[in-house]
Amino acid sequence: MPAAVAQSFPNRPLRLIVPNGAGGSTDLVARTVASKLAESLGQQVIIDNRGGSGGIIGTEIVAKAAPDGHTLLVGTIGNLAISPHLYRKLPYDPLRDFAPVTQLSAAAYMLLVNPSLPAKSLREFVVYAKTKSGQLSYASAGNGTGSHLSTVLFMSIAGIELAHVPYKGGAPGLTDLIANQVQMMFNGIPASLPHISGGRIRALAVSSAVRVAVAPELPTFTESGFGGAEATSWTGILAPTGTPSPIITRLNTELRAILQLPEIRSRLIADGAEPAGNSPAAFGIYIKTELEKWSKVVRATGAKAD
Repeated sequence: MPAAVAQSFPNRPLRLIVPNGAGGSTDLVARTVASKLAESLGQQVIIDNRGGSGGIIGTEIVAKAAPDGHTLLVGTIGNLAISPHLYRKLPYDPLRDFAPVTQLSAAAYMLLVNPSLPAKSLREFVVYAKTKSGQLSYASAGNGTGSHLSTVLFMSIAGIELAHVPYKGGAPGLTDLIANQVQMMFNGIPASLPHISGGRIRALAVSSAVRVAVAPELPTFTESGFGGAEATSWTGILAPTGTPSPIITRLNTELRAILQLPEIRSRLIADGAEPAGNSPAAFGIYIKTELEKWSKVVRATGAKAD
């Protein structure tokens, strides 16, 4: 029977739920992989953007979907590792309701500011923010997202206070940063690079432990004097719990092969994302580790969903 399950899958188009708006960094990674997955499976892979509520809306859809492999979730640091600590009641459990397939990527955030600000470095921004306490605002991709909590962590270490303006995804937040409706934002590298090169936003630092290849001139937080504020934006694929193991294995095999393709690797790396690809068990362990990390951050900072 297991062999028959694997052989009959997929028998219709797949629906890949991205719990963020179109055009953001998570969406870009998902679309990069989805086109190749459609080729390898011989079925269309439909991207379904369901942004809002820190990824909760889209994540709940997958948690309640039929466990047959045809509805999949793009899991992120926000919907799986952070939101469970910010909301008293979630319509899903990140460990109980999902079967990990594989991690897709890991990437640093860029700390971005509107170029009208006088700050040309992270230290200068912190000094400026202290003189404007409570007057500056920052965008996030939504309550409970990685960009939200990463900013909270940075503010606690830098000793500054900024007003939070949550959006339904990174793209609209980035639009308002460019328009100076908000002054700062943690955002994924893929969606940020075109606007940096165009001079519409200014990048001051990256949240990774080491500098990133696509922007080697940008210092890390530690190099800028704010060690401990490191954060990684990650994405992965999950299915509803109860999905037959042969289907999980098939998806894992196909996705890991895709992540090894030179054109996919070069595309992700050029966008500032490091290709991943691991076993379902390894991805599950990573999610547990991230849950523990951000639980400590939420407790230490007193972060809340606004």
